[in-house]
Amino acid sequence: MRARKRTSLGHIYHSTLINSLSFHPKPLRSLSFSTSTAVTAIFKSFKRKLAAGRRASTPRSLKSYAETCASLIRRCSCSHRFLAGLGLHGHALKCGISSDRSVFTKLLVMYSECGRPADRDRVFAEFGGYDIFSWNFTITDFSRRGYFDVACKLFEEMPMRNVVSWTIMVDELMKRGRVLDAIRIFERCPSHTVVSYTAMINGFARNGMNLDGLALFREMLRNGFMPNEITFTCVIRACICSGAFYLANSVVGMIAKSMFFHNLSVNNSLITLYLRMGDVDSAKGVFNSMVDRDVVTWTAMLDVCFEMGDVMDARRLFDEMPEKNEVTWSMMIARYSHCGEPWESLVLFSLMHLYGYRRNLSSFASVISASASLNNLLFGSSVHSHVMEVGFEDDVFISSSLIDMYSKCGRSDEARQIFDSLGVKNIICWNAMVGGYCYNGKYREARNLFKKMPERKAATWNAVISGYVQNERYGDAVEIFNEMCNSGLVPNKMTFSSVLLACANLPSLDKGKNLHAKTFKLGIENETFLATALTDMYAKSGDIESSKIVFSMMPVKNEVSWTTMIQGLADSGLAEEALALFDDMLKMNICPTEQMFLSILFACAHCCLVDKGINYFESMEKTYGITPKERHYTCMVDLLSRAGHLREAEDFILKMPIKPEANTWAALLSGCITHVNDEIGERAAKMLIGLEKERAAGYVLLSNIYASVGKWKDVAEVRALMRETGLKKGGGCSWIQIRDRFHTFYSWDSYHPNSLKIYEVLELLMSEVVP
Repeated sequence: MRARKRTSLGHIYHSTLINSLSFHPKPLRSLSFSTSTAVTAIFKSFKRKLAAGRRASTPRSLKSYAETCASLIRRCSCSHRFLAGLGLHGHALKCGISSDRSVFTKLLVMYSECGRPADRDRVFAEFGGYDIFSWNFTITDFSRRGYFDVACKLFEEMPMRNVVSWTIMVDELMKRGRVLDAIRIFERCPSHTVVSYTAMINGFARNGMNLDGLALFREMLRNGFMPNEITFTCVIRACICSGAFYLANSVVGMIAKSMFFHNLSVNNSLITLYLRMGDVDSAKGVFNSMVDRDVVTWTAMLDVCFEMGDVMDARRLFDEMPEKNEVTWSMMIARYSHCGEPWESLVLFSLMHLYGYRRNLSSFASVISASASLNNLLFGSSVHSHVMEVGFEDDVFISSSLIDMYSKCGRSDEARQIFDSLGVKNIICWNAMVGGYCYNGKYREARNLFKKMPERKAATWNAVISGYVQNERYGDAVEIFNEMCNSGLVPNKMTFSSVLLACANLPSLDKGKNLHAKTFKLGIENETFLATALTDMYAKSGDIESSKIVFSMMPVKNEVSWTTMIQGLADSGLAEEALALFDDMLKMNICPTEQMFLSILFACAHCCLVDKGINYFESMEKTYGITPKERHYTCMVDLLSRAGHLREAEDFILKMPIKPEANTWAALLSGCITHVNDEIGERAAKMLIGLEKERAAGYVLLSNIYASVGKWKDVAEVRALMRETGLKKGGGCSWIQIRDRFHTFYSWDSYHPNSLKIYEVLELLMSEVVP
């Protein structure tokens, strides 16, 4: 009667399968399941079990038979074996074993994982006896499918609950951000285990409440519960996110004394922890001691290499990885884009597609940024096409990257089309579009869009100020900064950095000092990034003593700080001090960079320290492994030319392993003018004109050479050639500051709004001067 009652579950397909199944081999062979070898194997196995099951008469043997049936049903918990599982369910109904706990639970799992929630609900509803596992499983499945209200109702209707029931509800509430409800459920739980504590700690970390998670971890320890590997992983993540590295060291000590010291997930977390603490050696030590490594381990070590600046070692590890996933590829693409090698990002992105990996949002955003850095419109446009194919074009982060890419490639109209097509725009999209207009010199469009913005944050003002600075509109940048301050918004480090760069290029040391005072007021004057900008501003404004004071007071100096101070001393003609500072830096075991050597060679060139300059140049590759670039060779030519070694300078150019840039010939040409060598100067000028046909510098320098030796006919020919090609010599300009506003004047300039009044006053002054 019980078995007959169970047939009420059924649908037509159940009845058909029930009637077709038998204990005899022949009906089993007649079943048509040849479409799947796996299904055939299952029924062959079941056929052998049925032969034994016919003799099952005792309760013990019947229980064993039910467990065998349940095991086979569990193997059918996938879509391509579902039909076989359906047949097994029918057989269980006919034999009266469908109410067995093991069979019932496996049926729940099968229908759930095969995407048949209606059948799973019928199995659950028609199960006669109470089973706490089935309730917990059903609650979890409802939550996973998005019916959390139904899951909550089932939880409240449970006849009895165990700690798993309470932990499931805590975890699901935390996943939905309902922290207070999760806390109430956790407190209502009559007993706790390490699993329930871990669920709460993980939930706090997931919702950004890391300190609360760490406090609960302490309470767990006080209550005598020992953490497991998941607990340690969650606690380490909470320590990293909250910056509680003092507590992390204690956790590491606990791990060392526990059985989880060689656990894979725990070691992966330790590598990330040491990386965030800046302890690269310990991170490498954990990696080297690991017996088992997965893709997460290798990805973490790639991060370590990039943090150390060892890009080549990171690429070697990447190539040696036994297994890669989309996260690994995306991380490599992003890191190459950020570390100044965007071309490698493009190559890796292409390889990622070639090897069949699915490209995600991170990889798209990174490679678009790399295309923008290279001004590679062709590659960026092709990536845009891929973005549209996969349906990511509405993502605000991808869209903002595309806006930035098209803007930097000079296509602000295409950038505006993407901006206008966005249904939802965040502050990043607005900033990218405003910054794009500024980058392309479209200041009117930038200001109009800036006024329409729904909100303006510091990043928005920074984008406009930076755009003006990049286009050498320094006075406008200062005016925008004044507007920002008047709006009541507090500038940040990036704001001060851009404005200080503008002040360094303006004849206004007072404005720079005023900004320095503001940094004192905000308490950020000792920030390395900002102090470096102040050092540069004072040096470029001619106040080298103030630059030295700011540099000496910096609590932490990086390579950029040292380079800025060395360059400032060199620009001020203090070559000996620049070289002495460079030597002091080397004594502190700070490895010089390419930019530092540029500053040193510049100092040697402007003080004609030929021997020292040659020694420094040769030490670049021999001692420090730095391959000289075009600008280093240009500095060496400038050094030899300024010292009058023109023949050596020309031979140096001809023997260069790389093609000389235009500035290299210009340096030689300038030296020829100084030392009046028209023979070498004429050859240098012709090479310069060949490299830069559309610039007037080569023509002007060649004309000056001819004029210095009295070849006026050749001077006239060069100037005639300039007129034919439409080239004009760039004019110098004058600056004046009146009441915090800067005014720029060129010769016979008529663009100033008060130019008529200015010329009237000038004529009045001239009439007073000239008798």
